[in-house]
Amino acid sequence: MPRRNFSKTYSTPRRMFEKERLDQELKLIGEYGLRNKREVWRVKYTLAKVRNLARELLTLPNDDQRRVFEGNALLRRLVRTGVLEESKMKLDYVLSLKVEDFLERRIQTQVFKLGLAKSIHHARVLIRQRHIRVKKQIVNIPSYIVRVESQKYIDLSLTSPYNGARPGRVKRKNMKKVSADDGDNDD
Repeated sequence: MPRRNFSKTYSTPRRMFEKERLDQELKLIGEYGLRNKREVWRVKYTLAKVRNLARELLTLPNDDQRRVFEGNALLRRLVRTGVLEESKMKLDYVLSLKVEDFLERRIQTQVFKLGLAKSIHHARVLIRQRHIRVKKQIVNIPSYIVRVESQKYIDLSLTSPYNGARPGRVKRKNMKKVSADDGDNDD
C-alpha cells in the first residue's frame, strides 16, 4: 500500500470572520477565477514558507555558507517560476512578494492573458477539459505554475476541437442528426 503524504498544503486563518481578510480573499477569487478560499490559503501558505525561509537566511551573516547556498537556490527557484524578476535577485526582495505574484504564474491566468480563453473562468474550463498543453504535455490542473521558459509554449492541445481536430461528441451527434434529417427530407 502506498504511503500517504501528510504534509500540509494550506493553513486556515486565525480569525475566520475578519471582514477585511474576507473581502480581500473574495476579490482574489473573483479576479483569478479560483474555486474556493482553500486555493487562496494554499498560495498564502506557500508565500509564508518562502518568506519565512528568506527571513531566517537574512539573520545569518553575509558570508555564511548556508545563507549563500540556500539563498541562491531559493532565488533561482523564484526567478525560474517567474515570481521574482531577474533584476531583483536579493533576499530583501523576497520579503516584498505578494500573493498576486504567485497567482499570476498559474496556467489559468496565463491562458486568459494569452487570449486563448474569453474569460478567466473559461480558461479554467478549457484546462480541466484538456484543451491546453504546455510544450507537448497536456495540462489539466488550473493551479499548475508555469515556468518562464515554458510560457511561450502554452497552446491548444493537438486533439482539441478548438485547434481544428475531430469535433466533440455533441457536435458529431448533432451533425449526424442533421444529415439524417436531410436524408428524410429528400424522400
